[in-house]
Amino acid sequence: MTFTTSRDSNGTIFVTPRNEADQSATIVLCHGLGDTAQGWEDVAENLASKLPYVKFILPTAKMRKVTMNMGMAMPAWYDIVGLDKRSNEICPGIDESQTRILDILKSEHELGIPYNRMVLAGFSQGAALSLYTGMQLPPEAGPLAGIVMMSGYLPHASGFRITPGSEDTPIFHAHGAVDPLVQITAAKESQSLVNEKGAKNYKLKIYDGLAHSANPQEVADVLAFLQKCLPPNDECKIKLKDPSEMSIKELKAAIQKAGIGSKAVGLMEKSEFVALLKNYRAGKL
Repeated sequence: MTFTTSRDSNGTIFVTPRNEADQSATIVLCHGLGDTAQGWEDVAENLASKLPYVKFILPTAKMRKVTMNMGMAMPAWYDIVGLDKRSNEICPGIDESQTRILDILKSEHELGIPYNRMVLAGFSQGAALSLYTGMQLPPEAGPLAGIVMMSGYLPHASGFRITPGSEDTPIFHAHGAVDPLVQITAAKESQSLVNEKGAKNYKLKIYDGLAHSANPQEVADVLAFLQKCLPPNDECKIKLKDPSEMSIKELKAAIQKAGIGSKAVGLMEKSEFVALLKNYRAGKL
């Protein structure tokens, strides 16, 4: 297996190259309304097996009451008042979620990953958030490598402004022809609106017979898009902290994340943990 899967206490799932030093790109994949990161874990792992240099980050939205669903609390990136055009302008919580995604991108950038080696992707509400965030990055960040929308749409269109310099960002929008929730008319209107705002590389692909879900052909097309946006590039590999400079806590966390915790059983001295992690990174295990 070329990757390891881990999760934190906030429900975020990380699918990381088995050797972290191989990472040269990042994809943030956001789930849809009422779902969690776990709902897309298998898709991320499938893609990771074919993109061994990419780290996938799958955050889980916080619980919030959703007006459209009779006020029931569920994981949601923002409240949805209704499915009509006017209701789509009211998205309480979207700015908070946008900031959360921007913070994830910033953290990856601090590890050494350029913004043009990052992709925002998502399904339904997660796709909407990805588009809304990805085309409105801070000017100093520069454009992303691309944006993937599955069964998505443009939320809060009146407040959407493309950051100058991001107009050419590749957008791949995959949508089911018989989607009863986010209808194909909404997908086409989103493409039109985003193009009117200045986007120059927005592709909408419609899948006959597909409802509000993803199918194998769509996932294959997403993979092809990602391979084009994020080809292998060893010059962009992350800069990992030297194991000898890590604390015992950091060493143990890195060893567990690498999936070699069993080899650390019985180790006592810091030097032993350092040697284990160094040997792992050097491919000697």
